[in-house]
Amino acid sequence: MRAIIYSQSGPSSVLELTDRPLAEPGPDEVRVRIAVSGVNPTDWKARAGNRPLEFADVVPNQDGAGVVDAVGSDVEDFTVGDRVWLFLAAHQRPTGTAQEWTVVPASRVVHLPDGIGFDVAASLGVPAMTAHRALTVHELGPARLAPGALDGRVVLVQGGAGAVGHAAIQLAVWAGATVIATVSCDEKAALARAAGAHHVLQYPDRNLSAHVLSVAPRGVDHIVEVAPAQNAALDVEVLANHGSIAYYANNNGDEFSVPIATSFAKNARWQGLLLYTVGPEALAVAAEDITAALEAGALPVGEEAGLPLTWFSLEDTASAHDAVEDGVTGKVLIRVTDDLGRPPGQVCGAT
Repeated sequence: MRAIIYSQSGPSSVLELTDRPLAEPGPDEVRVRIAVSGVNPTDWKARAGNRPLEFADVVPNQDGAGVVDAVGSDVEDFTVGDRVWLFLAAHQRPTGTAQEWTVVPASRVVHLPDGIGFDVAASLGVPAMTAHRALTVHELGPARLAPGALDGRVVLVQGGAGAVGHAAIQLAVWAGATVIATVSCDEKAALARAAGAHHVLQYPDRNLSAHVLSVAPRGVDHIVEVAPAQNAALDVEVLANHGSIAYYANNNGDEFSVPIATSFAKNARWQGLLLYTVGPEALAVAAEDITAALEAGALPVGEEAGLPLTWFSLEDTASAHDAVEDGVTGKVLIRVTDDLGRPPGQVCGAT
């Protein structure tokens, strides 16, 4: 089978296409024929890191979607032929989704509802699960997302045109919140509106906090934050009493300071989040709620839905990583397998 691997950290040029034997799933594992692999910032950052690799070589990319074609012993929830989406495929394992088949723990595989395309499914994983966590860390709940769960709440999504921001807008709207999104330009404003944001504000703007408070006079209940070093003071200024600020990235700086008196006066909750360390229970809950949102049609992708898709072939995975590193707007996807009807061992184009 074709696979992209790297055996040392470094720039995208360390990625190489190779041919590998097909692996068999072990106990509690599932083998998936990958149709689409999703690329996230965490993928190129893991590849570029200066730390020694834990394995002789690694197949990159955490997210993907495809069809189950083999199950290991003790696996009861999946059968051959099930359409699925994957998350954290390469976490503490060398088995990412940039290959034609991957073997992963069954706990990282999720059933894909009928009618949902592999493009949507491969765009979930890191972005949607991060967004779910950001919306469920408020002191007063909810711990789960569903229609009505955020009724009466106001959610501020900083960076509403990014993949996490897009998913946060969609999930918050599905759960009943009023959503305010911030973006940097007119083009991204159009994407945030297409995702469902009720109010879209642009930065930089010295009156941004006033504009937020004009929409939410009592303050914002949930903030999904991509750049705390830049936005911390504004976040506290517009936060409602007992509000939460969930930050998941370090855009525009590795450290941030917080106005102390204003923060404790508002009982502010600063909540960091990282999927790799959040724990299996939170991941399982997120997967269940995201699947329910998929069934409701709440998580479409594509430019018309606010998340442009940029496609690459498996052979061009290095360019896909570069596109994400360069900050392309929307979601980067890799088309791995066009024909999921071929038997194991026969690659696309083989005769």
